[in-house]
Amino acid sequence: MKSSGYEQQRPSEGRNAPCKGCDSQYDVHISDAKMARLVEIASRSRATVENDEYERRLAICSACPDLQYGTTCRHCGCLVQVRAKIADSTYPYPHASQWV
Repeated sequence: MKSSGYEQQRPSEGRNAPCKGCDSQYDVHISDAKMARLVEIASRSRATVENDEYERRLAICSACPDLQYGTTCRHCGCLVQVRAKIADSTYPYPHASQWV
């Protein structure tokens, strides 16, 4: 019988498996050095905000209860330090932007 390319997942995999943030075998935390490098890479080809606006955006995100691990937005999954540096980025909160 020819395979369709779709393999049925075992109950312990897929939707029933714990997320990487909930499973202690994964290290989802990003070092400050690696985060700075990611921000620098993302900033190479895109317009960025000035440092005071960047700090303002980060302060708003830091106060949000949906910030996970100090780096990740629960709403969109982005790394907030990267998103906050890009000029045309918006605040991903689903009800209203806080970066206005």
